[in-house]
Amino acid sequence: MQRCRAHKLRNVLDHLSEDQKEQVKSVLRAAWKMEAKAGMARIRKLAEWLEREYPSAAASLREGLEECFTMNRLGVPPSLHRCLATTNIIESPNAGVRIRTRRVCHWQNGAMVRRWMASAFLRTEKNFRKIMGYRDLWALEAILCGSQSATRQAVA
Repeated sequence: MQRCRAHKLRNVLDHLSEDQKEQVKSVLRAAWKMEAKAGMARIRKLAEWLEREYPSAAASLREGLEECFTMNRLGVPPSLHRCLATTNIIESPNAGVRIRTRRVCHWQNGAMVRRWMASAFLRTEKNFRKIMGYRDLWALEAILCGSQSATRQAVA
């Protein structure tokens, strides 16, 4: 599971004073570019520094910290970081469906819901663009298939 870094950044900055925001933003962005262990250590150190004056910002930093480094830990190519670091590729299709189904007031049954959703996703799909780094999606597939087989071996 990968946490949305844009939401994490926004949540942390909401707890800070204006004079602290730029510095914390820079530290977070630099940490997210580091190897997973080093980056998490940097953010933990930042949370310790913020703890006294901004305990809610420190708590927000610590919450879901490991999930913010899933891409780093898996070794996802940097070309895919920008699109996979946010939830935009999930939220955008859902917003398109919401727009196309917002006027339906009464759903007769589950079959009607599925038809409308499928139709709305197909219409929304026409507005999709290629994601940045789409040429490296093969590497993501190889990483995920490799981690699934490693998980299967660990369970067995």
